[in-house]
Amino acid sequence: MSEQVTKKAAKVGIIMGSQSDLRVMGDAAEILEHFDVPHELTIVSAHRTPQRLFEYAGSAAERGLDVVIAGAGGAAHLPGMVASLTPLPVIGVPVKASISIDGWDSILSILQMPAGVPVATVAMDNARNAALLAVQILGTADPELRVKMATYKQALAAKVDTMIDRVDQEGWRAVRASL
Repeated sequence: MSEQVTKKAAKVGIIMGSQSDLRVMGDAAEILEHFDVPHELTIVSAHRTPQRLFEYAGSAAERGLDVVIAGAGGAAHLPGMVASLTPLPVIGVPVKASISIDGWDSILSILQMPAGVPVATVAMDNARNAALLAVQILGTADPELRVKMATYKQALAAKVDTMIDRVDQEGWRAVRASL
C-alpha cells in the first residue's frame, strides 16, 4: 500500500494528497528517521482516490500505526477524513498549494473540524513539527523516545545559547549582516 521507509513495522503513517506535497511532507520523514521511528510514506488523495483513503485510514490501527500525519493543500480534506475513519491521533499539515488562497484554505479546512473529529494542526508547511508531535505522542509510552526528545530540545537550546553569545560578542548588526 505504501513505501515502507523503515524495515520495522511502521508506527507513524505519513500521507499526502498529491506528489507536489512531498516537498513539504518529506521533512516529516527526515525527523522520524532522526529519531529512529519506523514509518511509512504514501500518497492518498481524498478527492481522486477516495476508496484508497477509506482503506488506508480504516486499516491504519490494525496495521500497527499509532499516529497518522496527513498533509494536503487547497481544500485539504485529507486529514479530517482520515480522522473520521480511524481511532488514531491525526496530525494535519496545511500545505500551501500553487492554486490556493495564500494557504488559508488548507489551514482553515484542517482547523475547522466538527466536534468529535479532532485533528491536531501544525503551521503551514511545517511537517517537521508534525513529526516532532508524533514523536512526543509515541514518547508517552516509550521512555527511550522521551529521552531522545529531551536531548533534541537541549540541542535546540544550545543553538540559541550560541547565537546569544555571538550577538553579545559581535554585535547585532554584524550578526544580522551575516544571516
